[in-house]
Amino acid sequence: MAVTPTGTGGWSGRGEGTRDVDVHGTVAGGFEPVGEAFARNFGTLGDRGAAVAVYRDGRKVVDLWAGVKDVDGTEPWRRDTAQVVRSATKGVAAAVLLLLHQRGELDLEAPVGHYWPEFKAHGKERLLVRHVLNHRAGLPVLDDPLTPAEAADPPRAAEAVAAQAPTWEPGTDHGYHALTYGWLVDELVRRVTGRGCGEWIASEIAAPLGLDLWVGLPDEQAHRVGTVGRIEGPEPSGALRARPKRSVTDAYADPASLTRRTFAAITPFPDHNDPAFRAAALPAANGIATADGLARFYASLIGRVDGVRLLDPATVEAARAEESAGPDRVLVVGTRFGLGYMLHGSASPFLAPGSFGHPGRGGSLGFADPESGIAFGYVTNGFRRTVTADPRAQALIRAVRAALGG
Repeated sequence: MAVTPTGTGGWSGRGEGTRDVDVHGTVAGGFEPVGEAFARNFGTLGDRGAAVAVYRDGRKVVDLWAGVKDVDGTEPWRRDTAQVVRSATKGVAAAVLLLLHQRGELDLEAPVGHYWPEFKAHGKERLLVRHVLNHRAGLPVLDDPLTPAEAADPPRAAEAVAAQAPTWEPGTDHGYHALTYGWLVDELVRRVTGRGCGEWIASEIAAPLGLDLWVGLPDEQAHRVGTVGRIEGPEPSGALRARPKRSVTDAYADPASLTRRTFAAITPFPDHNDPAFRAAALPAANGIATADGLARFYASLIGRVDGVRLLDPATVEAARAEESAGPDRVLVVGTRFGLGYMLHGSASPFLAPGSFGHPGRGGSLGFADPESGIAFGYVTNGFRRTVTADPRAQALIRAVRAALGG
């Protein structure tokens, strides 16, 4: 596939065997492989509308977008188009607890019940704040799932989590808390600050950095958000998929499995395109962002962006230190977690061993790599079967690595 400049900072790419796609935006010298890989994603990997942004040492070096705003539409994707990023939201939510800890307002070693007394029920007295972030809380499921309306009601969701008995003894093992993670984080933030996690993100993270990123979409921003949907494409190789082998296939197929019950904590699961779902603040699952919003957020975790830095170096090191590793009780395969972030590994490959971030099931991804100074954001309107390592994002990561000489 050939990618050629169409003007200052502009790109045009022809996908192999499919339609042409005009890629808009800018690429700094040396990062041309990212532009080529991004255009190729539309030709060979089925992207319909997407954007990618990369920062290095706090400076934006890639800012590209292409395709259509709506997965089945014709309106073009624009510079300010945003999309639902699903579990990539978890990385932003994690920063809230880390910042509160950094400011001395929250102790990661304290029991959750210290801040939230009702939470102590059913043997959770010794469950620590740290266990919420490292997916060792033992609370991935709800025996009585919430309806979409209940899930969007913070007091009701908090009540349900507080009343839930752990599936395993907290702290002894790990399993991905796909949905309950968000209610746990949100209620902790409310108990400590008096504000919900989405409100806190808006005022303390998004506003100082000028991020196009929301957990709880304001009405005035709704026109910028495209519709998302399922797309098909070549299956990734060597990555965690929804169905990579029989054990995982069986786990997703069995309604009684921990895997299915975890993802069924909201039943039926809300439509990602429903305005009510987008307006709700679900810190585990419904953040909305531009690619630049995600990348700029991660850039601010590891360095200054226009004079603003969120996490100090010690907090970054704590965030990316391995807390959980090995067979994941929910995802069935091996996963690695720090404090609220997935770590580089076979199930979630990032740029390098020291990278940390979070994917969104189906495609989106944000991460940072302190050693290289790279921060990365990718958003798409086409959800694939991938759970953690989407081939489109992986192609872009390989291109970033190539641009760095790796």
